[in-house]
Amino acid sequence: MKITSYYPVIMSLDVSATADFYIQNFGFEPLFTADWYVHLQSPDHENVTLAILDGNHETIPEIGRGTVSGLLLNFEVEDPDALYAQFLAAGLPILKAICNEDFGQRHFITADPNGVLIDVIKPIPPTAEFAAQYDATALPA
Repeated sequence: MKITSYYPVIMSLDVSATADFYIQNFGFEPLFTADWYVHLQSPDHENVTLAILDGNHETIPEIGRGTVSGLLLNFEVEDPDALYAQFLAAGLPILKAICNEDFGQRHFITADPNGVLIDVIKPIPPTAEFAAQYDATALPA
């Protein structure tokens, strides 16, 4: 099997507000917009995409309808400190303050209007204890 694309689809009861959140805060641009579905793409990387879907849309089997739960989206960025300051100024919820983790991340956690957790990350060198757990090709420079 050859996978040709992969992207998360957030099921929401307010498609427009959710799409606006990712457009305003992460710079996504809409490629397709309907009242029940919006497909977003990063202007910097064509393979970085995200979709928002009305959680009650008829294409979703009834058993799976509703809103998203138990999801954490990771956004790897060049400057998490700048986004942290921007999100604080915009009044976004900060659920975990920016910090360095021994396992090799500088990050903070916020949430979108649906409560989806968003982990904004920059890989950093891990401590020696955690470096031993990485494949050598996966270690940040």
